[in-house]
Amino acid sequence: MSKFSPTIAARAIWQMRVRKRPFVLSHAVNSRCNMSCSFCEYWKEPGDEMSLDDIFRMLDDAHSFGIGAYNAWTVEPLLREDLPQILAYAKSKGMITSLITNGKLLKERINDLDDLDYLSVSVDGTKSYKEIRGIDFEIIMDAIMAVKDKLKNPLLMNCVISSKNLDDVEDLIQLARDIDVKISFEPLYEFRGIKEDVWGNMGIRDMEKYQCTIDRIIEMKKDGYPIINSLTYLKMIKELKKGYNCHVNNLILDVTADGSIENCRVHRESLGNVKDGIVNVWKASKDQQKELTEKCEGCFFFGYVENSLMYDLNLEVIQHYEWM
Repeated sequence: MSKFSPTIAARAIWQMRVRKRPFVLSHAVNSRCNMSCSFCEYWKEPGDEMSLDDIFRMLDDAHSFGIGAYNAWTVEPLLREDLPQILAYAKSKGMITSLITNGKLLKERINDLDDLDYLSVSVDGTKSYKEIRGIDFEIIMDAIMAVKDKLKNPLLMNCVISSKNLDDVEDLIQLARDIDVKISFEPLYEFRGIKEDVWGNMGIRDMEKYQCTIDRIIEMKKDGYPIINSLTYLKMIKELKKGYNCHVNNLILDVTADGSIENCRVHRESLGNVKDGIVNVWKASKDQQKELTEKCEGCFFFGYVENSLMYDLNLEVIQHYEWM
């Protein structure tokens, strides 16, 4: 995995710690999906999406604001036909580009990723994958094998740990090493709005088995397997107890498909809209951001937690930092 250059690191530090502004724009580039996972709320209410010109204007504004990285995600970015133009425009602004996908369309769109720096594919199991995601595991693995060697940096498989895949975790880690990709883990977040029977079926309820699984992840990381999570994070999620100060507002600017700027993936509370100007929304919502952060009980999204720990200069996290 390529480390960030000193120039990019300096830009990020200046933006986040001096200007107190986020460095990453996390953009829900569309509102549609080609899967219907029971534990996900995003695909259930597809809505308006910004036009390509609107996205270009947002990227111009984000660049002026100091954003240095563009992450395209939810609901399924590869369904957006003009994705290559969006990635190319972000790159033209000097931004690092990343993409989070379920992987179903990777082979079909392999030639549309020329301007992509980092690719993350959701892979939640081996034997359990079809039950969790609804399609055969071989389809996703075929896509990963087709695309991984065409990327600038190693591909990342991200696994959301649930009651369904505890027996698959060690196999997934072994697979990541065998095919020369990275892997990350985070526990399932039980979003409001999803039926209780879904959480009863998928939620982490057998804590003893779950903690034994996390212990094995920690052991395998220490043995040199390609796990990008820090030991600090892994020990935290083992107990499912918040052990960090959230700095999401100084790290990531969350923008929905219709241009709404939200506080974070947990609260989903609108701070304004990109059409009103990012800097204007940012300044006008400072009190709202502070209030939401202070009352938050915390989450375990690894992007939020690991970056918050790095923001607080946790040395173990900084030493092993490999992902946006």
